Amino acid sequence: MITQDHDYDDTESEDDDEPSGSGGGSAADAELFAMLKDLCKKVAKQKNVPPFVVFQETSLEEMAIQYPITMDELKNISGVGPGKAQKFGKPFIELISKYVEENEIDRPMDLVVKSVVNKSGLKVYIIQNIDRKLSLDDIADAKGITLTELINEIESIVSSGTKIDINYYLNEVIDEERQDEVYDYFRTAETDSIEDAMRELREDEYSEDEIRMMRIKFMSEMAN
Repeated sequence: MITQDHDYDDTESEDDDEPSGSGGGSAADAELFAMLKDLCKKVAKQKNVPPFVVFQETSLEEMAIQYPITMDELKNISGVGPGKAQKFGKPFIELISKYVEENEIDRPMDLVVKSVVNKSGLKVYIIQNIDRKLSLDDIADAKGITLTELINEIESIVSSGTKIDINYYLNEVIDEERQDEVYDYFRTAETDSIEDAMRELREDEYSEDEIRMMRIKFMSEMAN
C-alpha cells in the first residue's frame, strides 16, 4: 500500500543514494539503486510525469536487492505488478541485466512473489464492487472496515499496477473544481507526500482521505 512518501531530490549527495529502508535484511546494491533512481527520473521526464508515478523508491530498492532481469521477475517486485511492468519496465530490466552481467552478480534464487491478488478475498471484492460503482462507504461497511482502511487497500491495489476508477464516488463527495486543484498539484509535485499536499493545498479545505483518494485517481490514470 502507499504508506511511504518518496521524493527524488536532485540535490542529494552521494551518501544520500544509500538505500535507507533495507533494515536488518538484505542490503540493496547502492550503486545499482542510484542508477535505477537516475533512470526513473529520465523515464519520468520522457513521459512528462513525476518520478514516483513510474516507480516509488521502495520498488527501486527491492530491484536493487532482487536483480529482476525478466518481465515476470519484475512483476514480483513490490509496487510493480503487471500493469507497471508492461508500461515502464523494459529499460529497467535492460539496465539491471547489463549490470548483473558486467559485475558478475549472483542473484537471489528465490524471489518472493507478491501479487495483488494474494489477499484475494478482500481485494477481489473491492475491485469487483468498484467496477459495479458501489459506494466506497458501502464497500467498507460490508467488510466491517473504515473508509480509511478501505483506502489503504485501494492504494495497495493501484500501487501494484491495477487501474481503479473511483471517479463515480469522487464526483459525489468532492466538487469538480477541488478535484482539479488536487489533481493538478500531483501532476507537478516532486513527491507523493500527503502531508506536503495538505500543506500546499490548505489543510483546512481538504481531508486526508480526500487527498488520498485523489492521489489514487492520479496514480491509477497516470501510472497504470
